[in-house]
Amino acid sequence: MRDTFNLKTLLLAALVAMPLLFGNLIAQEAAPAAEAPSKSVEIATSAAKAAVEAEVAAGVGEDDQKAPAYLELLEAQGENAYAFDFFTISMVWTLISAALVFLMHLGFATLEAGLTQSKNTVNILFKNCFIIAIGLVTYALIGFNTHYPGDFNGWFSIGGPLGEGNVDDTFGYGGVALCMTGYGDFIFQAMFAATAATIVSGAVAERVKLPSFMIFATILVGLAYPVVGSWHWGGGWMGGLSGGNGFKDFAGSAVVHAFGGFAALACVIILGPRKGKYTKDGIKPILGHSMPLAAVGVFLLFFGWFGFNGGSVLSAAPGPLGLVFVTTALAACAGALGAIATSWVVLKKPDLSMTLNGFLAGLVGITANADIVSPSGAMVIGVIAGVIVVFSVLFFDKIKIDDPVGAISVHGVCGVWGILAAAIFEVVPEGGEKQFSIVGQLTGVLAVGAAAFLFSFALFYLLKLTLGVRVSAEEEHEGLDVAEHGTPAYHI
Repeated sequence: MRDTFNLKTLLLAALVAMPLLFGNLIAQEAAPAAEAPSKSVEIATSAAKAAVEAEVAAGVGEDDQKAPAYLELLEAQGENAYAFDFFTISMVWTLISAALVFLMHLGFATLEAGLTQSKNTVNILFKNCFIIAIGLVTYALIGFNTHYPGDFNGWFSIGGPLGEGNVDDTFGYGGVALCMTGYGDFIFQAMFAATAATIVSGAVAERVKLPSFMIFATILVGLAYPVVGSWHWGGGWMGGLSGGNGFKDFAGSAVVHAFGGFAALACVIILGPRKGKYTKDGIKPILGHSMPLAAVGVFLLFFGWFGFNGGSVLSAAPGPLGLVFVTTALAACAGALGAIATSWVVLKKPDLSMTLNGFLAGLVGITANADIVSPSGAMVIGVIAGVIVVFSVLFFDKIKIDDPVGAISVHGVCGVWGILAAAIFEVVPEGGEKQFSIVGQLTGVLAVGAAAFLFSFALFYLLKLTLGVRVSAEEEHEGLDVAEHGTPAYHI
């Protein structure tokens, strides 16, 4: 037994140390990708620029039926005409990324269903259907223009519905740096918006009242998420952090994941644990009904994350896009290895649910910094996230915070880690200086977490006082599929 334990301990140590062996590479990587898009565009299109100018200058013959329209379109681009093909392919990539993020909602649905009891499967799937539907509609009605308000006070500005002036096939919307139309920008960001409520859905599973959750999710996605998101992505007050360099959250470790994780924590505290989970004899595991379904969910999320992070490059600039794909994949896999080793040592068995959450922990950890860290840095970030998530899940169980899917740990705790990791593992170009500080990063993520927690606690507590937020003991025992929806998921 001692030999087995020592072997497991050595395995954990080796997995944690392995990326550190490449630590010297972190400082030697190419300059941060934050500076790369404009350079990539310039290099990739310099030859095309001269060719396009020559075409426009030369005009076309009367017999050419296609070229006149094309040349007219090129002339409409103004000084950015040379990069029109880059603009087009970037827009296509943005829409593909939006579709990949949409697929993540299927991943969330199957992961949550698999990690909960079969008698609550219809309820889980229904909530996920509602979240994506209400998320896109509310983001169009109020969220998008609240999230990106333009010139505002840096804290709060309520926007109106999605306008009709976003149809634009020129660079007028965002130039070369934001290579998409207004509608492209909307649909990509809209797919993010619903994620915050989806994170809460898993944490409150198996005992929350459906109408109360639907009201909560609508207000959280429609109002709270875009307001808090505007502090960073909308040009708000977070731009003054890190000595004016701003708050670094590339694709949303804080403003998406930590926001959802801390919102979930507030709801779970009010809701209380599932019946029979914490007894006088200790913790009684309530096992999920389908680990295959949970595993499918995680791999769908992993796949979709290439759009989640890759789309956040905001163009198809080849340098940053390649880096982001690599760091995303390495962090996820390192996270799984960290969770495998840690759970094997601590729990004495290699735990599949911890492994699945290890993948997600690595992904959440890299989301804030995928464009400014090296591949070896990404592996270190992922391994640490995988270790953190195991201890975090065990900690919340110990203090009787019942989270059936580990959402608070994966998204909340590892979201904080990802934000801090941006400052720790940022690649600094030769002769350059660090852009992001630990203090600035910590200030930003604590602000996001506090806002999400306080807003959610107040709203969910108000719902508790009015409509109630928890089903009866009888309904919980029967299962929410029958109690709330009148039909079981499986007719066997």
